[in-house]
Amino acid sequence: MIVAHLMEALRSLPPDAVVLIECDGGLSRVDALDFVAAQGVGAPAEVILLPSLDE
Repeated sequence: MIVAHLMEALRSLPPDAVVLIECDGGLSRVDALDFVAAQGVGAPAEVILLPSLDE
């Protein structure tokens, strides 16, 4: 999935919905994201969703 596809999917959802990620066999809230620029020829930039460590 690329950012454009993610944004398109999110547009149809309620803006106050909680974003969750599957983590260790359960669900965790997404707490932050990390952006990694492209690392070399042909490598894509990456967005990493980071789970909340409070749960």
